[in-house]
Amino acid sequence: MKTIGVDLGGTNVRVGLIENGTVLHKVSGRLRQKDSLSATLGQLVEMIRPLLSPEVSSIGIGVPSVVDLERGIVYNVANIPSWQEVPLRDILEEEFDRPVFVNNDVNCFILGEHQFGLARGCRSAVGLAIGTGLGSGIIIDNQLYTGNNCGAGEIGLLPYRDKTIESYASTHFFESMHGTSAWEVSQSARLGAPDALALWAEFGGHFGQAIKAVLYTYDPEVIVLGGSIAKAYPYFRAGMLQSMADFAYPTTLQRLRLVQSENESIALLGASVLVHQLA
Repeated sequence: MKTIGVDLGGTNVRVGLIENGTVLHKVSGRLRQKDSLSATLGQLVEMIRPLLSPEVSSIGIGVPSVVDLERGIVYNVANIPSWQEVPLRDILEEEFDRPVFVNNDVNCFILGEHQFGLARGCRSAVGLAIGTGLGSGIIIDNQLYTGNNCGAGEIGLLPYRDKTIESYASTHFFESMHGTSAWEVSQSARLGAPDALALWAEFGGHFGQAIKAVLYTYDPEVIVLGGSIAKAYPYFRAGMLQSMADFAYPTTLQRLRLVQSENESIALLGASVLVHQLA
């Protein structure tokens, strides 16, 4: 049977028709009128409907928020002001007459990597999505681990220096602290600009602290990096590794696989198999 996977972000939304781990068709667009709940829900429905057919058995959706997994309610969705408490599952099930499964977007990311991507075959894995914030998803003993309130693994919100790890290991580092953007610094680094390369090295130093927090907490077989900033991994990798050099268990570092996600549709694939996690 076919399923529909949805990756809802604070800026963009993507919807895919999926069968056996293959994206048959995908549509994407910039999220409009984020201050209006009815408008954003309407846009989501408009994007899903053309992909619906009798062969579609369920819909899975990842959202950047805490989720009541039993009731399918999402709370305080990041960067979508109108989504404070939305019974998303009930709304979409009534609209499409299909079972709907809702989870955090980074949980969908690591679930996709575990089922179809770079964490396949691993009993434990952590996904880190580096972008507007620093989100994480966790696989323990081949199962998605969400915690009691779908808030497990929020490494980015741990205290660090004068703020949080996320403040130093996401776009906040470039925008709030240096008055630029990760994209601009990447472009300059690509041209070999020393200042840009130094900034990425500094970022890597902070991000290495996030990796150590993951290792001390979960000790996974693999950590998969995703999100917009992960594309700059070659620029901050050396700084990250230098920052991790004082990790207390050198053997852990030797055995760890630390990889950059290769599939831009992996969160859609993860959302599409939420039915097997929550049914």
